[in-house]
Amino acid sequence: MNKLQELKKHLKRGKVYRRADLSKWSTSVDRHLDELVKEGTLQKLSQGLYFYPEVTVFGEAPPEEEVLVRSFLKDSRFLLTSFNAYNALGVGTTQLYNQKTVYNHKRHGDFNLGGKTFSFRVKPHFPRKATLEFLLVDLLNNLDQLAEDPKEVVSKVCFRAKTMDQRKLKKSLQEYGSAKAKKLLEPVVTT
Repeated sequence: MNKLQELKKHLKRGKVYRRADLSKWSTSVDRHLDELVKEGTLQKLSQGLYFYPEVTVFGEAPPEEEVLVRSFLKDSRFLLTSFNAYNALGVGTTQLYNQKTVYNHKRHGDFNLGGKTFSFRVKPHFPRKATLEFLLVDLLNNLDQLAEDPKEVVSKVCFRAKTMDQRKLKKSLQEYGSAKAKKLLEPVVTT
């Protein structure tokens, strides 16, 4: 068995690999990666990041976003979200955005991974899961980046805040809110 075949033996469908992950099974990792990409076994997602696609009846399935981000960061402490999630709050946001936001502790900036743009933002604190209370606070944190009329959205956010679990909302505001978000919501949140 040649070295390339031996490397292939360690690959699992649906998994994202870093170059460093594969170097333990190959003495010529760059040459082998080039060969695997050329033959279609692996797909190059970005610099040093590769994917071994699962094959479905519809063709090759793209990598799961969570798996992709976890491999890129080499960390599982992140929150993957999108401005689209604000639409579920019922505060007048209806735009659709192509970009995903990744709150994390390591990387900052916009990165194209597998043809999708991810906006990585380093934050000291973020929840494991995006709750409605967190999303309302996060919407105010990102208000200047939304396509909707800010004044209209803020008035609807203040009305929506009154209908939410006040204890959870206050906790989210204290832990994740920017100074601007706190200024807008603190008068509305009851204790």
